[in-house]
Amino acid sequence: MVGAATIWGLSSLYYKALDHIPPLEVLSHRTFWSFVFFTFVLIAQRRIGELGRLLTSSKVWQVALAAVMISINWFFFIFSVQTGQALGASLGYYIFPLVAVLLGVVIFRETLGGLRGVAVGLAAIAVVILTVGLGVAPWISLTLAFTFGMYGVVKKGLDAGPVASVTAEVALVAPLSLSWLGYLYLAGGGAAADGASDIALLMFSGVLTGLPLILFSYAARRLTYGLVGLMQYINPTLQFLVASLIFLEPVTQAHLVALPLIWFALALYSVATFRQERAASKRAASAGTSGTTVR
Repeated sequence: MVGAATIWGLSSLYYKALDHIPPLEVLSHRTFWSFVFFTFVLIAQRRIGELGRLLTSSKVWQVALAAVMISINWFFFIFSVQTGQALGASLGYYIFPLVAVLLGVVIFRETLGGLRGVAVGLAAIAVVILTVGLGVAPWISLTLAFTFGMYGVVKKGLDAGPVASVTAEVALVAPLSLSWLGYLYLAGGGAAADGASDIALLMFSGVLTGLPLILFSYAARRLTYGLVGLMQYINPTLQFLVASLIFLEPVTQAHLVALPLIWFALALYSVATFRQERAASKRAASAGTSGTTVR
């Protein structure tokens, strides 16, 4: 889990090295080479049949919608890093868990609860502070948070493993990516004009996308939900440190006020999650004891 979160958190360094290549071109390469990487993984696991079942099932529309959401998310992350807004990207992934809670209430009629309600309220106040302090809404942060949140909503009813489902998503977008790349190269543009090193870096985007997802899926099956959620904060924290200390993006007074609010909100969210998880464990243990007594 630490490995997955660290790769995600430091990935902005990789995309910064490609900031001379337009973000849509980088996204196209990321999509295609992710498809290649995930396909090889499924073949190695002898699970390639899952890809065919997903793409021919009645839920292919969910796969397509998830593909749209994750493509938008990937594009704006790349765009934010390349245009000096990596700080906004880190805020987006800090806000995401609270956006996910809000979407759960609105879409699935889930109960918000006291602590989570306060956490969502604090995040909303932080967004207002950033909007006033920066003179513009933190649209990069909100776009990343909401597209990733909607991505989770769409995938909630999709009965498939993470590797198979992401492979299906990039498989649907890969033809568009190849068409765009083909157009660029035929028109005399594209990264090929910048040499083999750029092509190698772009091809590596498949590994950079796939490896942390595999690590994450491995960890998620073996760790409690609360711990997985808590450790995911490594990602935006590393993104924030890279943006402020390496990219030297300005941390304004608005950030210095809003960030502690978001961190406090996340602390409340984590406490609520751990309480819920502990209560569920106690109920399960109680049910198991009761069942043993009956037998």
